[in-house]
Amino acid sequence: MSETRTPVRSTERGAARQTVTISFAGFNRAWAAWIGDRLERQGVRVSYVRWDSPAEETLVDLLRGLALAEGRILILVSERYFQLGPRTFEEWNAALREVVGPDPSKFAAVSVTNTQVPAAIAVLGPVDLTNMGADEAERRLLDRLDLPTDGRPVLDGSRGPRFPAALPEVWGGVPRRNTRFTGREPVLNDAYHLLQGSDSGAGVLTLHGMPGVGKTQLAAEYVYRFGSEYDVVWWVNSESRVTYRRVLAELSARLGLSTGDEYGERLRAVRDSLRRGNPYSRWLLILDGADEPEQIWDLVPTGPGHVIITSRNPEWNEHNSKLLEVNVYDRDESVAFIRRRAPRLTEPEADQLAEALEDLPLLLDQTAGWLNDSDLSVEDYIALLEDGVDPDVVKVSADFPLAFQTAWAILLNKLRETVPESVDLLRLCTFFAPGFIPVRMLREMSTDDLPEQLTRLFDDPLLWNKAINQLRQYSVVRLESHEVGSEEIPSPGESVYLHRMVHQIVGKDMPEENRREFIEVVRRALAEADPGRPTDTRNWEAYAELVPHLKYADVLNSTDRKVQNLVLNCLRYMWWAGEYTSGWKLGRRTVNAWRELLGESDPRVWEATHHYANLLRSAGRFEDTEALDREAMEHLRRGGERSLEYLRAANGLGADLRELARYEEALELDDWLYPAYRELLGEQDSRTLNALNNKGYTLRLMGRYEEAMQTDRQTLETRRLVLTGRHLMTLFSEVSYAIDLRLLGRYAEAESIHQRNVREYLNVGGLGSPDALRAQLNLALCQLRGGDRAGAGLLLTQVLEGYERKLGENHLRTLSAAVSHSCFNREHGDIDLARETSESILARYEELLAEGHPFTVGARANQALVLRNVGEREAAHVLIEQALADMTEAVGENHPYTLGCAINASALRNLIGETESAAELSRITVARATEVLGRTHPLTLSARIAHAADLRGLRSRQQAEKVEQEALSDLETTLGRQHVHTISARARNRPYWDFEPQAS
Repeated sequence: MSETRTPVRSTERGAARQTVTISFAGFNRAWAAWIGDRLERQGVRVSYVRWDSPAEETLVDLLRGLALAEGRILILVSERYFQLGPRTFEEWNAALREVVGPDPSKFAAVSVTNTQVPAAIAVLGPVDLTNMGADEAERRLLDRLDLPTDGRPVLDGSRGPRFPAALPEVWGGVPRRNTRFTGREPVLNDAYHLLQGSDSGAGVLTLHGMPGVGKTQLAAEYVYRFGSEYDVVWWVNSESRVTYRRVLAELSARLGLSTGDEYGERLRAVRDSLRRGNPYSRWLLILDGADEPEQIWDLVPTGPGHVIITSRNPEWNEHNSKLLEVNVYDRDESVAFIRRRAPRLTEPEADQLAEALEDLPLLLDQTAGWLNDSDLSVEDYIALLEDGVDPDVVKVSADFPLAFQTAWAILLNKLRETVPESVDLLRLCTFFAPGFIPVRMLREMSTDDLPEQLTRLFDDPLLWNKAINQLRQYSVVRLESHEVGSEEIPSPGESVYLHRMVHQIVGKDMPEENRREFIEVVRRALAEADPGRPTDTRNWEAYAELVPHLKYADVLNSTDRKVQNLVLNCLRYMWWAGEYTSGWKLGRRTVNAWRELLGESDPRVWEATHHYANLLRSAGRFEDTEALDREAMEHLRRGGERSLEYLRAANGLGADLRELARYEEALELDDWLYPAYRELLGEQDSRTLNALNNKGYTLRLMGRYEEAMQTDRQTLETRRLVLTGRHLMTLFSEVSYAIDLRLLGRYAEAESIHQRNVREYLNVGGLGSPDALRAQLNLALCQLRGGDRAGAGLLLTQVLEGYERKLGENHLRTLSAAVSHSCFNREHGDIDLARETSESILARYEELLAEGHPFTVGARANQALVLRNVGEREAAHVLIEQALADMTEAVGENHPYTLGCAINASALRNLIGETESAAELSRITVARATEVLGRTHPLTLSARIAHAADLRGLRSRQQAEKVEQEALSDLETTLGRQHVHTISARARNRPYWDFEPQAS
């Protein structure tokens, strides 16, 4: 920050205008930026000089060089300004008197610290800017520089930096500032310019480097130096996807976004808000500890703000991130840091220590901290490093650099000698995930049957605090609050932060006896922290905190039933919260581990298998889920095909088959499951009714709409009897029944039911749930059939946005809404938008579903209509012919999906001049539709109108007239003379068919 900026326009002061050079320590960059902005707005020309104090130059020479700067010199007085070097107060006093004393008018100062500074600073006449608001601080600043305090500022319409004492509008999770932060000026400046120079949507920077080099501390310092330029600063622990989603989702409330309780919905709302820059465009996210890009790269926000990632992994450059490597300290930085951390050491001693510890910041911090309190000389310490330590006293893993191994051995011995309980606590922490460790779980657990030394540690608050403070004093742990938005000083009883490198070295070199003992303690602590009821969104924060620790406590190898219940509850939570990928991976590990631990026949293995299958299915891994469910059925058949466990597995298989579009197999299973449940549990049990509901859904997917309607009506009537009309499952069945009516062409009846149903959803729980959105989507489709295009278009947009927030862009329900929205835009909206979204929908289906799935084929059929509308007739014809062939293969020639494709294919044949084949195809389609759906079904009527058009193309006018008049008569009888379809047919607008996926 050594640049000169000129105000946008001059003021009326003329000769009174002046130039000011601001001299500041890098640590106080935010103050320098704010002061410079205030002065520029008064018409002052400002230049910035970051103060440095290299040891090879005297203070007198440095100050004389500063005095040569243009205009008046304004020094920002802070403890950091005088610590650079470092120089003694005596040196500063002498230099200030020699250089400033003869010409005090050249210099001025403002103070931004309350700590002790050299006495001779009085010659600068500093004014205090601390402990006051921005207006008073600005008044004092201007007064000190003899500038009018009542003049009108020069404004250029831009927003300047925030007053440094005021936090951004939204601030959360940021670690407290490290007052011992040293050096790194080039890296900080590079980071700033890389982010500021990036285009909107591309402001992502990864600070990468080996463990222990201070990436997190560097990111935190960036926040404090440049945070005044942002309105939102949000720190996210990103070591696991579960934690990342939870913490980023918590930003929704701070941004004032209106969302539901589910993390997925809140997370999508946050990402959308940041992308749009509304309500804040100046935002900064720090994703700390993101060492596995594949875990979270797809969730990194884009938009006008900036993202800083700290990671050991340079592969972030493959995910649209700039890279900035963080290395060990330069030697002068090491020396300066050591002398600040251990003031008793001389500069040569600090240099010796830095060389011995290879300039690794984490190791310098830990070693210098306890060495300052020790009588041990640097020479003796280095001798210990060179000689090593007794391996029987403490072992350190060879996986770490030699200096780190030996230094840690010495430090652990020091801890054991002073507060041995601190070593026990440290070792317990290694059975939690690195990073923020909820040590309160240890304090809150029952101490029955615990080892004696741990009982004493947990029960004695003084001993507990002493152990934590000892670890903190030597920088082994950091005491931080990980609760976002918390401004309170964290309690030692809540959580500590343990660096991954420390976590690894302590964990690897623990005596086996301690390992067996301590891991059981942590498992118990996690199990006792299980809130139960993972379906309750109020418990999701607790589960999100628990999940990352399961791996490190090796809970899958525990035989404790409470620990096993914790695992099952976490799997259930991950399904409900939408953590499908992380969830199925945990489910797979659980099933494999428990099979070996408990045996194939243990019920818990199959309970875990059930949850694993649900997570796999929700993640779109349908083939894998089918194999899993078949395996479960094969095993559970030994207990009888009428056991609830077997029926549950069979029910899961039915869901797999439906998703795989193997509808005949699914129906065969449904026809067996419903009577089996009814025989076992009775007609009115919820599981029996669920089986009947599934059968109705399968029939609808098969195009057997009349049977689906009868089945869904039976489910609806029983649920109304058993559950009452406003129960959510009753409302769900009501929507299913109304969908069947619409698909049968009974539009008015369907719309009437949907209107009442949507009102009931609003009364029961609002319109934001996936099932309520399903009701609204189908109401919109009824409105469209009835001619209310404006109402339908608005509702389709709202439903799509709701699904995207709730379930994400790639969920099958979201895609179902996107299909209908795209079709609407094709005919009544923006054709370019329709084409763009149609292509996107097709790409997502191709990624999610197997080749040849009817949903993918139907999306291609819709895309053909888009191509037709933009004049690409040949491409449209090729695409619809392929869709017709593929749909025939997927669901058969008589399925409504295939008949719809045929209607569109005949239209495109006619359009490109293949009139005879068009007429033949429409004739066959009329015959098949009449047989399958009936003479007056809307799809059959469309085929008849289309056939009449094809006959006219063959100049068979008499036959065409007959077919057309008969179809028009049936349309008037079925839908009415003024129905939009009747009017369109009378105007000889050729009908087309929109593919509509039934996703639920």
